[in-house]
Amino acid sequence: MLISGFVGPVLLGLPSGDAFDYDAAAADSSWKELPRHRDEDQVQLDVDRAFVYYPNHQNEAELARQKGELSALIVEVLRRYPYLCYFQGYHDICQVLLLVLPHEMRAPAVARLSALRIRDFMLPSLTPAIAQLRLIPDILRQADPALWRHLSATEPFFALSGTLTMYAHDITTLGEISRLFDVLLAREPVFSVYMFAAIVRSRRAELFETPADEPEMLHSILSKLPKPLDLESLIASARTLFETYPPERLTAWRNGGTISKASVLKTAREADGCAAHQSMADGRAFFDRQVAELQWMERRDNVLKILRRYRRHPGTRATLGLAILVGVVAIVWRRPGSLSTTLSTGPLAHFFSSTPMARWFS
Repeated sequence: MLISGFVGPVLLGLPSGDAFDYDAAAADSSWKELPRHRDEDQVQLDVDRAFVYYPNHQNEAELARQKGELSALIVEVLRRYPYLCYFQGYHDICQVLLLVLPHEMRAPAVARLSALRIRDFMLPSLTPAIAQLRLIPDILRQADPALWRHLSATEPFFALSGTLTMYAHDITTLGEISRLFDVLLAREPVFSVYMFAAIVRSRRAELFETPADEPEMLHSILSKLPKPLDLESLIASARTLFETYPPERLTAWRNGGTISKASVLKTAREADGCAAHQSMADGRAFFDRQVAELQWMERRDNVLKILRRYRRHPGTRATLGLAILVGVVAIVWRRPGSLSTTLSTGPLAHFFSSTPMARWFS
């Protein structure tokens, strides 16, 4: 049953009951006949560990039933949209939606959330998820330079669990996490990053008690949410940070190599617009674009490794020049949105395909 006040379905752009037959969709079990998703074994391992904190007062039969429903919900979405890659913590998000939404709305809501709001976390690589964390030091640098300097030796990986799971892995009461889900879904996806920046600032005094040259200790402090959790105060602080230091003012945001133009942080800049106008097909198109960018980045890194190898063991000038030329051609040729058509049909394409190094970029 829909928890009173939870407006997630509206914010996710689900059609009203008058415009969509949710009961018929829920009764459609055709997904069970679809091929198994490659991540289903991991799904089951995570579901077995679900429902630790809530709901309370369950007996073993009720717990087993809910775990079965959670497994079916996740597997249905993954089988219907097999391009999505499961990540550990996804079950925490789905667990919340399972508990606050009526049965017939769960799969459509999870599907839209996956493709249009947390797509960066469902790619073949966690690189886009890590890129989001780079915004946190940028926010702190502008909002609290002293704290930013104190944490400058500490990588922002402490925020991964929170941002990856919409804080569902770390918040232990259903009331608080459903409230936070409403807030996060009412705003653009980047607000989750501002939320963690607010959490960091809320622990300012505690952090300054730990020396800056002990990043492991600082990481340990920041990887756990403060207790007690003053959720409303943190939401208000995050809102102030967002309004005072919007994404466009952040270096990592403006740097196209950090946050992709196809990232959910940029494709869902307006929450209302995302809910009203973006479709699952849009989500798939953005996903494919991000995958192409990740593949290009991997090829680029391979080229750089080769060039570094040549610098360490220089041969003739001609050999080094050939390596550089082939590397540049390979990068430009395969870069998304580049002059790939020209290079794949012109004389450079013939040159590239005839070189022994071509196999490294295929």
